[in-house]
Amino acid sequence: MDVLVQEGSVELEALSTRFGVSRMTIHRDLDDLEQSGLLRKVRGGATIEPGTQFESDFRFRERQGGEEKRLIAQAAMTLVEPGSTVIVNDGSMAAVLGAQLVEQRPLTVITNNFAVIEALTNEQGINLVGLGGVYSAKYNGFFGVVTEESLARLRADIAFISSPAVSGTRCFHMEDDVVRTKRAMMNAANRRYLMVGHKRFGHSALHVLAGLEEFDGIVTDAEPDADSLRSLREAGLTLTIAKDIVA
Repeated sequence: MDVLVQEGSVELEALSTRFGVSRMTIHRDLDDLEQSGLLRKVRGGATIEPGTQFESDFRFRERQGGEEKRLIAQAAMTLVEPGSTVIVNDGSMAAVLGAQLVEQRPLTVITNNFAVIEALTNEQGINLVGLGGVYSAKYNGFFGVVTEESLARLRADIAFISSPAVSGTRCFHMEDDVVRTKRAMMNAANRRYLMVGHKRFGHSALHVLAGLEEFDGIVTDAEPDADSLRSLREAGLTLTIAKDIVA
């Protein structure tokens, strides 16, 4: 898993050589890790890169793309005004933003992201609303009917929603219960912003989360691929490039 976090994908033969064990041993280890939801096997190896039905475990995603997440979080912070109510969804990128929100206190923060709850629990000037529900270790957050019903009784000024995949003018997610919670967050906010790394453009997943026109803006770290950029411009969508506005 450490190798996968560093490289994203690995080949079976290289793992066999690296650890001095047989290919069958590596096969069995990869099978076990796949069953635990930590990776997905591909021809000749394995990857933790997202697929249409796979997203890697939060514990590994939080160790990847640190600079990308920092840029997006800092750009998102420029949209937050002291005294407002902010919704922060699940995800390792949102966790980085959540920890930075203390810079704009006083704030009310509504979140199902356990990493954000941990970061803000003892912070003065933060009115923390932790959403209950069914805990998912894979996403380090709370989901389900309890979460969605709680959001239906709340209202926020702004919601930050992250997505692992954007294709054309739609964003996607692999899990239907995660989609429902994100949709409930969008419905509970006056303004909604999508946070997505530029490498996530040009990819799709099993479930459509939203049309990009449903967001007031899209925040990414760097310019996405040419096809994605063209689709956004043709649709008249607002794209904020974090590296252009964050030092």
